Amino acid sequence: MIITQTPFRITLGGGGTDLPNFYEREGGFLVTSAINKYVYITVNRRTIDNLLWLSYSRVEKVKEIGEIKHELIRESLKKLDIREGVEIHSITEISSGTGLGSSSSFTVGLLNALHALKREHISPVTIAEEACYIEMDILKKPIGKQDQYIAAFGGIVCLEIDRKGTVRVSPLNMHSDTVDNLERNTLLFYTGIRRDSSFVLSEQSKKCKISNSKVTECLRTIKNIGMEIKKALEEGNSVKYGKLLHEHWKVKKEMSPKISIGWIDGLYKKALKNGVLGGKIIGAGGGGFLLLYCDENKPYIRKMCKEKGLIEMRFRFDFGGTKVIANFF
Repeated sequence: MIITQTPFRITLGGGGTDLPNFYEREGGFLVTSAINKYVYITVNRRTIDNLLWLSYSRVEKVKEIGEIKHELIRESLKKLDIREGVEIHSITEISSGTGLGSSSSFTVGLLNALHALKREHISPVTIAEEACYIEMDILKKPIGKQDQYIAAFGGIVCLEIDRKGTVRVSPLNMHSDTVDNLERNTLLFYTGIRRDSSFVLSEQSKKCKISNSKVTECLRTIKNIGMEIKKALEEGNSVKYGKLLHEHWKVKKEMSPKISIGWIDGLYKKALKNGVLGGKIIGAGGGGFLLLYCDENKPYIRKMCKEKGLIEMRFRFDFGGTKVIANFF
């Protein structure tokens, strides 16, 4: 049996510039981070019946790859040419549709497990690119390259994407005190709203095809803000970072009315008046997790969010990326 552990992520700056319709013209730039919330994938050989047994939010037992309904599992098995006698289970700490890159974390963790099953040692770049190929090229999902790379690498990193789609990964040069401040002052609250990011991202991607569209202009600004966020974090300027988050959120909301929700906007405005420097909805928007950055008055902010029915999720950063945590072959 193989067991892999793969982290989810929160984007700190530049989110959305990893979409092909943007980076193929102007290049992408993101600051992103992995957190210690994980998806666990177990893979085992079935030597007796040679069936494909799958267990996730539902259970499948099939003879042929083409019969598999879970498209990420089906295409991952095809990619690695594993066609029979495999049992796959997944356990996740966070549900899909919450904006933390769950689908890509699942794909990266599964590919890592399947390579380990074949006794193949591969790099994080290879795993990330295989996941990108499955999700973006085969399944045509309207997503970018951020989620796959941060799930594979872990840490707090800068992703620079050139016009050909080549990704350069570099860890931020941050003092340990800055990392501690980020963990201590970043509050994550689950809004209780799950959504399919494809609806928001499809609209954003289509509009981005028009070079002079409002979405393209917003993404240019978001890219520049991402560069400023990298600089602020490496300088240890947490106040500037918080204020840049606020600027990012204002620009992001201009791209689509689907990105935010009225009552969340109201809560955010109140939070800004009570110690919060900045924040945003994580991921494509429309629900999921609300991130707030504040270096004071946190007990009141927590109380305020709890009264609105939000659930806090405490976290730390993950610096390992996807890994095999058990190998019994």
